[in-house]
Amino acid sequence: MVTIQETELKERGQIAVSRAKKLNRPILVSEVHKVDTINPLSFFNIGRDNFLGERFFWKDPKGEMVLVGLGISKQIQSDQATDRFFHVEEKWRDFLKDSIIFNPYKETAIGPVMFGGFSFDPHKTKTDLWSKYADSLFHIPKYMLSIIGGQTFLTTNIVCTQNDNYKLFEKVIEERTQVLSSLETRNEIKFARLIEQKEIFPIEWKETVENVVNDLKAGPLKKIVLARELRLYFEDAIMVESVLDNLSYQQQDSFIFVFESNGDSFVGATPERLVKKQGDQVFSTCLAGSISRGKTEEEDRILGQSLLTDQKNLIEHSYVVEMIKEALEESCSEMILPDRPQLMKIRDIQHLYTPVIGKCHEDASLLLLVERLHPTPALGGLPKQEAVEKIRQVESLDRGYYASPLGWVDYRGNGEFSVSIRSGLIQRKEASLFAGCGVVADSDPESEYLETSLKFRPMLRALGGK
Repeated sequence: MVTIQETELKERGQIAVSRAKKLNRPILVSEVHKVDTINPLSFFNIGRDNFLGERFFWKDPKGEMVLVGLGISKQIQSDQATDRFFHVEEKWRDFLKDSIIFNPYKETAIGPVMFGGFSFDPHKTKTDLWSKYADSLFHIPKYMLSIIGGQTFLTTNIVCTQNDNYKLFEKVIEERTQVLSSLETRNEIKFARLIEQKEIFPIEWKETVENVVNDLKAGPLKKIVLARELRLYFEDAIMVESVLDNLSYQQQDSFIFVFESNGDSFVGATPERLVKKQGDQVFSTCLAGSISRGKTEEEDRILGQSLLTDQKNLIEHSYVVEMIKEALEESCSEMILPDRPQLMKIRDIQHLYTPVIGKCHEDASLLLLVERLHPTPALGGLPKQEAVEKIRQVESLDRGYYASPLGWVDYRGNGEFSVSIRSGLIQRKEASLFAGCGVVADSDPESEYLETSLKFRPMLRALGGK
């Protein structure tokens, strides 16, 4: 069992209450403790009883960073469509102002961290499907487990008001102790049985692809990404813990995430980084162009080689490379960008992949970079604004957080956002899976339909389908 000294939290809490009285507004107290090894899946699972709907999970592809949040000490949300990235950043800075942070360590992603994301298109008419998620939504957790390079840290965040007293901190200490002691118990994970899967308007979707192809031949647009939905129905309520467990085993080379809100769970295993910022270093990924994996090593090699020489996919990939290069050049003084793509191979699919590294200017915040990059041509199209407007017109799907930026920012300005593809929304006994493909002037509707079917596989398998 993990034990943490309690007296420091009470002392810091009293200082925060005094500061809250003086400034007449809430003050954050955050403290970080280095602890013994904790299994991140177990930490997420024990939150089911007391923090269901208030959890998040994040793992990077190399397993060098895992973040798990339980509870919400502060929520930053907005349905404001204009300047939404700036609006969230401003609220985050205001929240951190005058806070009391005890963190003697240099690692990123410890101390105050906000986790969440943005909808794909805030101007798209919202449906009931995504009613539990604001267009911009971030959680600052009460308790956060951070596993960084094999070291384990626990952050506790408390928001104090001028009316609070020592009882608040006693309650937090008691709750934290209970959370840590619960790690010794084994939580039962039940797998819900899939009873039906239903493609949403597949014929209409193919017709839309055909119409868009005709538009692309006649107009200024170069590419449009169209997405569709697969709805799953289960015998019992789905335990997101079981899906997370499957993804952790099946998709180890991907970003794995869960983001809960008001009872719904957005979950996925995406191969695509949007942007990472660590100090003045910026990392991004150009990922566009895909083909299936082979059943044998030789077949896999042949498929990969054909992807590396396929003109349609190479053109699609070049659009993404050029756009990301232009977006980062505004904020970076230096940039390293390979001349040609390589292959990224994950369980079901191999992609054309070009990594980008840059050194950013001092005033370039992570959310500013997210705003400039979203959506890349791999998820929206080209030209960017015209493509998003076309998607808004012709796509019946409410994408919500699908294909959107999802990730974290710490109080020092470091953080990372993925592009939340290969994902699904879990709602009690039902789940929606999402997949999209890039449509260009020579696209074939049936081929694009089959590509989206391939992209459903990771989440379908994790939920017990085939």
